Amino acid sequence: MLDIATAYNKYGFLGNEFLTWIWYLVETDQDITALSGSKDPVTLEIGNSISLENNLGDKSKEKISIKGDQAGLEEGSTALKKGAWVTDINLICRMGEEEYKFSIKGESFNITGLKTPTIDTSSSEDEIEGLIIEKTFLIMKVINVIDTLFLKFIEKRISDDWNTSDLKGIRAWIQS
Repeated sequence: MLDIATAYNKYGFLGNEFLTWIWYLVETDQDITALSGSKDPVTLEIGNSISLENNLGDKSKEKISIKGDQAGLEEGSTALKKGAWVTDINLICRMGEEEYKFSIKGESFNITGLKTPTIDTSSSEDEIEGLIIEKTFLIMKVINVIDTLFLKFIEKRISDDWNTSDLKGIRAWIQS
């Protein structure tokens, strides 16, 4: 059995690869609904921030952060061409009529700043339990989409045709 620190060091790259793959899916208009297994149509788009990191040969790292509602992603694309990976991404997920906004960190898979669709809070204090259950349901919906996407990514990543099809597509997207 692997020690947690050893496993972290050995497989720590997967989160950043996953987030880079998510960006690839968004930019190349991939069918997120089919990948997520959701009954409702699911779309993802890049929100107002993205961070990338490039490991330079001498144990130093180059970090690129792009923030702002109207920020262009050209600098991020250039960083990808130099070998960077996405380390943190802000996403907008739409499922049917519902919109979720959140950020994911590649290192830990932490979902932060999750904003779910608003729920009716005009209920009496007796209905607090129902409101909590409804809010939990909304949170679990978006977590299930991300979990399913990660599972699909891992299935693709360990498949025999990763290098010949998926990785080739990602490299073509980066160079375009």
